[in-house]
Amino acid sequence: MDCGDGRRQQQQQQEAPKHSLYLEVSLDNDPPSLPLHTSVVLFLLSYCESRSFHVLLASNKGISADSVLRCHIPKSVDVSVVRLEDVPALARGCRLPAVLDEPGRHCRAGLAVVLRHILSQTLEADPSRKDALALLGFKKTCLKACAEVSQWTRLCELSIPYAIEEHLQNPTDPSFHLPDSILRLEKILGEPVKVHNDDKIRRQKLQQQKQREKGGDAPEKPDSESRPLARSPQAGDGHELREALAKMSVDAVPHPATRERSDIRKVKTTDLPPLDHVFAEGLYFTLTDMVLLPCIYHFLRSLRTHAASTLTRLPLLLHWYRRVQEVPGVLAAARACGMDLSAPEVPESAPQTLEAQALPDGQAGQEVQEKTGEEPFVGGPRPTMTKLKENGIQAVFSPHPCPTWTLPWDELPAAVNPTEGKMSDVRAVRKRQQLNNLIGMVIKLARPRCTVVDFCSGGGHVGIVLAHALPDCQVILIENKEESLVKAKVRSAELHLTNINFIQANLDYFSGPFQIGVALHACGVATDMVVEHCVQAGADFVVSPCCYGFIQNTLKFTFPRSQRFQETLSYKEHMVLCRFADQTAVQLPPERRLIGKRCMGLVDLDRSWATEAHGYSVRVMTMEPESCSPKNNMLVGVAGGKKLQEN
Repeated sequence: MDCGDGRRQQQQQQEAPKHSLYLEVSLDNDPPSLPLHTSVVLFLLSYCESRSFHVLLASNKGISADSVLRCHIPKSVDVSVVRLEDVPALARGCRLPAVLDEPGRHCRAGLAVVLRHILSQTLEADPSRKDALALLGFKKTCLKACAEVSQWTRLCELSIPYAIEEHLQNPTDPSFHLPDSILRLEKILGEPVKVHNDDKIRRQKLQQQKQREKGGDAPEKPDSESRPLARSPQAGDGHELREALAKMSVDAVPHPATRERSDIRKVKTTDLPPLDHVFAEGLYFTLTDMVLLPCIYHFLRSLRTHAASTLTRLPLLLHWYRRVQEVPGVLAAARACGMDLSAPEVPESAPQTLEAQALPDGQAGQEVQEKTGEEPFVGGPRPTMTKLKENGIQAVFSPHPCPTWTLPWDELPAAVNPTEGKMSDVRAVRKRQQLNNLIGMVIKLARPRCTVVDFCSGGGHVGIVLAHALPDCQVILIENKEESLVKAKVRSAELHLTNINFIQANLDYFSGPFQIGVALHACGVATDMVVEHCVQAGADFVVSPCCYGFIQNTLKFTFPRSQRFQETLSYKEHMVLCRFADQTAVQLPPERRLIGKRCMGLVDLDRSWATEAHGYSVRVMTMEPESCSPKNNMLVGVAGGKKLQEN
């Protein structure tokens, strides 16, 4: 790209409307400080040299962007301050950081979502930024999944920042011990690395090892006129670090086209040398490293001052911290944010083995349980169902209050109809039947000017129909997948809907007020998260669960949920019900589908009883017709113990 193209691109970026990026400022300390989530966002803005955002520092008190805060904010960032009460309602209803588009109807909230959006805007402004693209990782999925299902999102968004901030609030606490999340990261950094196409990289590593053993030529270096990839790698990093840095360099020199030697090609894959862990997720520098660096910087700075002896337990983390500084642009971005990334030496004291550094037994067991549940199930659900029956617990389904109600599909605009989506005619008919059930229940619960939230909204099949059917109500679609929200926005624009807003976030990041929550086929524990969110807001809910087999204990939920089920079933027995609740597919034998339906009813009965303990009236019913979905249960909860009105 020539200089003229570069100037035009920069001018277009400056002229484009900027998105409002709201970041939190902490006023608990004097002078004011920046929470870790805010520091991470500013660090990425600095690294990307992004000018697509107007940064607004938000607090519950009046502040000024004085020199104390300014030294932590890159000079290239357009920044101002705002009181929380003056933040637009859609962004104020989310946990910061949050990005609000210019019309103010689309909000992106949560650390991972906001960071990925910054990278997206960076690449849109300058597609040649190979280093920014590399941060998204393989298939561009880095930190894309929500914290409930992704170990890395949980560590980066929640566990590590919150643990470090808790330490920074009281760094001299005599009872201090290394947080479990930090020890978990240290353990991960010592695990074997698996990457796409690693067979080729491992053979290259083996060939270089044999060259060194024979005193052969050193690995080729980049042309001296090319931009250097980084400073000289630290001893011991070797081939992996060069491979990782070359992947993200704009001016990277391609690998030689020569094939491996015949003796290298004949080596079995199992006999190839393993790849050393270089960066957080393995071999390549990704967005995960960008999140962790500001957090670990503040943590190590505190440890060196207040608990230097604990550094002997983190040799791998210290090596990672040093490697990250080899990445081009990192040091300059850190300096712009007021971070002096002086590389600490690994303590001379003998580091503990990974076994000695492992998490406490209880915590390690919890991690295993989060990922895989207990041991594989053996046997069917009948013993568990019999045990429940002997204790007076059986699946009970309430009658449907309006089984024949339907939307006037033939009279609705085309963009409202799910047939507009990419689905077969048969599936579209079933989708309309599902919508009849949920929309009918919401209409019975809705009052003028109430707010309805469509959780896990996907492409907006439920939310768009609600916005059209309830013009006096506000509808908010919450979805973690950007691609799905884009489809929903296009459809709502065709309908010229003005009572609909969009939030791209994990539903935990939404904290605004609402009166009704709805979710169609929220997978696994997502249903429990939606119900819990509604309970906290005192809102009514209409949900249709799905993917019962994905239910398992998490950091937030344990199963069974209700006291009566807890007194009767163990966790493993409850998981048996969940597993067989998924056995309702139409191709299965009728008897097996009947058992699956009963298991669905029992799992949802447990959910309903747990919710009724919070003062709700909950009904478990079957959608009409039953053939509209193999997962045809529907839970309707009314706050305050009120009863759902019949026709």
